[in-house]
Amino acid sequence: MEHSGNLLFELFLMFAGAKALGEIFERFRQPAVVGELIAGVLLGPSLLALVHPSELTEGLAEIGAIFLLFTVGLETKPRDLLQVGWTAVQVAVLGVALPFFLGFLYLRIIDHSMVEAIFVGAAMVATSVGITARVLADAGVLSTRLARVILGAAVLDDILGMIVLAVVSSLSEGKVNYISLAIVAVEAIGFSLLVIFFGSHVVRRFRPAIARLRARNAAFALSVILCLGLSLASLYIGMAAIIGAFLAGLALADHSEEYRLQESAHPVMEFLAPFFFVLLGAKVDLHTLDQPGLVGMIIVVCLLAIVSKLIGCGAGAWSLGFREAVRVGVGMVPRGEVGLIVAGVGLSLHTISDAIYAVVLTMSMVTTLVAPPVLRMMLPRLPAAGAPNARGAADATPPAERPVAT
Repeated sequence: MEHSGNLLFELFLMFAGAKALGEIFERFRQPAVVGELIAGVLLGPSLLALVHPSELTEGLAEIGAIFLLFTVGLETKPRDLLQVGWTAVQVAVLGVALPFFLGFLYLRIIDHSMVEAIFVGAAMVATSVGITARVLADAGVLSTRLARVILGAAVLDDILGMIVLAVVSSLSEGKVNYISLAIVAVEAIGFSLLVIFFGSHVVRRFRPAIARLRARNAAFALSVILCLGLSLASLYIGMAAIIGAFLAGLALADHSEEYRLQESAHPVMEFLAPFFFVLLGAKVDLHTLDQPGLVGMIIVVCLLAIVSKLIGCGAGAWSLGFREAVRVGVGMVPRGEVGLIVAGVGLSLHTISDAIYAVVLTMSMVTTLVAPPVLRMMLPRLPAAGAPNARGAADATPPAERPVAT
């Protein structure tokens, strides 16, 4: 009973804190996700020590991230993603190559080991699709070309980032299994393309069977099964579970309105997603900043992490025009949970020091906190009313362009 009470108390604080600070940030026209992250920092072990990451809260947070990306996928049609395919590939490749090179080069210049330099480079590679997707969803611009480019590139970034991490982990063990790496790469890319190209067609073939089901809201129940199944498949392949959730939503996007999947999934996401962002903030250890010389290294790595994504991803999106290219670059800046995963792998393999772990951890959190408000300011401004639309996000359509009721 005592354990259950403690767990419920922490969940109460996480959710209430996230919503309270999220509301404050929304009132200042900033993304609610920033408030949720700061709520985690305040409640976490570094400050108030009221919330402590545990196996149960970690699991709840991961489910929150899965449902967040699932709802984002439901609002992203496969054909729309394919229309920006080549641009997204350019953004992803340049957004991987430049950050890795700069991170690796800087650590070698200041005389750190080869493995530590590679780990820092790997942590700077991937983009947190969950953070950026939340900002785009809150701004009501998921249907725009900009959002499709960012989401497509972020998914590719995650695939490339997992491959880089596999290489780094092999190097830390003293050898590289090229056959294993090739298999992981082929499985990850093949799995993603298979769902994007054929997922919607497979779902369409099951429509008659779905219509015969008698269970209440059967279509949504089946969509959750597909979401969890593809999330699990992603883990087995070597990708993050959230990529499988995004692909599940993508496969169902063409049928979302017919079965009212967005309407059913959005309340679930609104409940679970804040736990993910609060827990990210709770993992920040402010005491690591006391180490001598560490603050300077953190500042340089954070600047390189931001500039490398701005330049690399912006160059990849140059065909969209300067303003859109800058927006894409900013949208690809957050490292979020991906950077934390890389840091955790390096620490578990005992190949990076506590100082380098602190650098990677701080870089992940700084980019996660800085990018959302900047991206939000660069996106089309919401009307003052901020009324929610059918997708659960605020309506971004200017008042002058809306139909007048008669």
